[in-house]
Amino acid sequence: MKHILKLSFAAAFSVGLSAQSFAAECIAPANPGGGWDFTCRTITKIMTDIGAYDGSIQVTNMAGGGGGLAFTHVVNERNSDADLIVAASTATATRLAQNAYSGMTADQVRFLGAIGADPGVIVVAKDSPYQNLNDLLDAVIADPSKHAFAGGSAAGGYDHLKVLMALKRKGFTDIKKVKYIGVDGDADAITQTVGGFTSAMTGDISGVVGFIKSGDVRVLASFTEERIPGFENIPTAREQGVDVIAVNWRGLYTPKNASDASYKQWTEALRKVGASSEWKEAMVANGLAPFNMVGSDFQSYVDGVIGEVRAMSVELGVMK
Repeated sequence: MKHILKLSFAAAFSVGLSAQSFAAECIAPANPGGGWDFTCRTITKIMTDIGAYDGSIQVTNMAGGGGGLAFTHVVNERNSDADLIVAASTATATRLAQNAYSGMTADQVRFLGAIGADPGVIVVAKDSPYQNLNDLLDAVIADPSKHAFAGGSAAGGYDHLKVLMALKRKGFTDIKKVKYIGVDGDADAITQTVGGFTSAMTGDISGVVGFIKSGDVRVLASFTEERIPGFENIPTAREQGVDVIAVNWRGLYTPKNASDASYKQWTEALRKVGASSEWKEAMVANGLAPFNMVGSDFQSYVDGVIGEVRAMSVELGVMK
């Protein structure tokens, strides 16, 4: 009966669902083709291909509310379902921090882990006077009125916030003085910077690769633990004394009241995928960098990010 109920529910959301039953389900909180869909489909395929999960895993697309529909569904209707996993990313954590899911909170689920990420970067035009991250941040701190950043998220979104995290690590606290221009995607943000309208662009490496190759921009720093494979000439922020990790991670969460045994099973399966050659190939093909953090360490990381995003969002007036 359990599988019949799942199948009838999924039929309302899935495309091309067959009449077979599945041992487990991965919800992608978006339409087919996006990042969450990629996370579910690629990770679950590799899980079954390498034998990390013994059984078949159905992928269900459940778009709505920027991930809020799926989150609410899990909390209210599937809170103890040990056979359910859900795709998540940095956007999930940011929206939870900013109360974008109508009163839902991060502690209503358990985060399993992340095994890849689109690294955050700070980019300047090729003729910019700033040669490294500290040059830029020091100039902003000295006179915020003379500088602006462009990013592909709205004000208060993660592109905006990771710049503020970097400035805070330097001791700058008056973050409302930092100018930010939110535009429609990384390409538009780069245009603002190359055109001289902003001092720098804040975004993800995948959105600026073409501009790097054309020589139009220079990347001052990546917000990663290690240098990005294929872009080893880009120093990390940490190397430059600015302790910020800010990436668009790709991972999973599971219902809070599912058993500890199921949590362990899923974390181990995810860990095996992250270590597999199949996943490494998928990361290269999709422009992702290594970001392996699974289990309690990842839960602690997410909790820390949510706390910092919430505090800065209040300071900025994005939320009360």
